[in-house]
Amino acid sequence: MEKERSDEREDIHALVREIQNGSREAFMTIVGAYQQRVFVMAYSMLRNKEDALDVVQETFLRLFQKAKQFKEGCNFQGWLLQIAKNLCVDYYRKNYRKRREFESPKSLDELQVAAEPDPASSSAGEMRDVFFRGIDKLASRQRMVFVLRHVDELQFNEISETLNISVGTVKSLHFKAVQNLRKWLSPYMGITS
Repeated sequence: MEKERSDEREDIHALVREIQNGSREAFMTIVGAYQQRVFVMAYSMLRNKEDALDVVQETFLRLFQKAKQFKEGCNFQGWLLQIAKNLCVDYYRKNYRKRREFESPKSLDELQVAAEPDPASSSAGEMRDVFFRGIDKLASRQRMVFVLRHVDELQFNEISETLNISVGTVKSLHFKAVQNLRKWLSPYMGITS
């Protein structure tokens, strides 16, 4: 597993070097690989599909413009998600009133950039809907940590770097998110407290 991650990291770093030299093909490869992850994080912060898509677009524009600033050996995904997070914070500050008026009630599951196949059975689909509604109910920082950990599959230290908070805070937010999800989902799973 660690070897695979190391090989994947080397491939990404090679693509970034190509982007630094102006390769649009390498840029499009990176966009294809990370677009969904950036969208999920942006939506988890902004709660509006159009705003999240704007941030995704701006994130990749910044990537193309600032590729030379990426340091070899650093975690590319963490660096990219940090750019997206900073853009979300800026976007939120600039558009807070507008955002509140047009906030989307849809869950993360309903707002995927790329279409996913329908679940095999209706009961699995219903459980999935309940799960994503539970994620939507989390406080924004809990939701962001949960999404980065379980959707983007970042380690706690990578989440800490991305969100610029301590590892202890990340672990605490993750713990609270899991506890809240357990509490909210247990009636649907036949578990009593």
